[in-house]
Amino acid sequence: MEKAGTRPPSGTQWTIAADGHEAVIVEVGGGLRSYRHDGVDYVDGYAVDEICPGSAGQVLAPWPNRIRDGQYTFGERSLQLDLNEPARRNAMHGLVNWVSWHLIEQSADAVTVGYDLPPTPGYPWPLRLRNRWSVGADGLRVEHEATNLGAEAAPYGYSMHPYLRLPGVPVDEVSLCVPGRIRVLLDGRLLPIAATPVAGTEYDFTEPRPIGDAVLDLAFGDLVRDADGGTAVTLAAPDGSAAVHIWADREFGWWQVFTGDTLTGERHRRSVAVEPMTCPADAFRSGKDLITLKPGGTWQGAWGLRPGV
Repeated sequence: MEKAGTRPPSGTQWTIAADGHEAVIVEVGGGLRSYRHDGVDYVDGYAVDEICPGSAGQVLAPWPNRIRDGQYTFGERSLQLDLNEPARRNAMHGLVNWVSWHLIEQSADAVTVGYDLPPTPGYPWPLRLRNRWSVGADGLRVEHEATNLGAEAAPYGYSMHPYLRLPGVPVDEVSLCVPGRIRVLLDGRLLPIAATPVAGTEYDFTEPRPIGDAVLDLAFGDLVRDADGGTAVTLAAPDGSAAVHIWADREFGWWQVFTGDTLTGERHRRSVAVEPMTCPADAFRSGKDLITLKPGGTWQGAWGLRPGV
């Protein structure tokens, strides 16, 4: 039995390491608390005695970002989710970021954790979620799997919320490259109302350029894809001495970029959250790029981090 005060707020810690890469995965939320390569931290995580701040490294499922008023219709059902962003009356970041995930398999360089999401009044579909985290010569890799255990089709979306940083480089000086040709326009509740091309605007990061004083908390879509269908976002030092790339496979059509302006204290604008998303905000209502999991069906997607110039 654990003594009072000895259990970390994020629960059990699973450390994986190989080829100079090390990551710590946590029980609460099944997410990423830290990631480093050759002793350099590329993820702005949190301490073992902290409660996860600003959704750092959390798994966002079965939807990413926000749902307006927590209300949506799927099939013949009209549903209401709890509003966990009450000031804006939104349901935000899914249902699994504060639950306890369990260990399925572990080795020196990989760990698989899972969570079985029970049906609830706001989301009445049982899901089996799995995340396999691994490190190796190519960096950090995450393989996500979602299976519908129910008898009816279920709506689904997935994202992760890592904050990326470069040693000694302030956010304003970071060179950012995002392969998105459109950005989502937002209302005062940070919900999408339209999309517009980025070409010729201050939001065009299709070629690397410094973030400067730009305030970013938006989604980029219509992605320029690699030959294999995947995409990547790059953060680099101004002198080219350091960089970190976050990549996602063809299952992801959106990148959310957040410069941390609404975070308080030391975390204010200290790092950049770059989130691979399968769908934009409010997809349960709009249907935009929403995944439909058939009964017994499984969706799989992968993303990862790769340091290097």
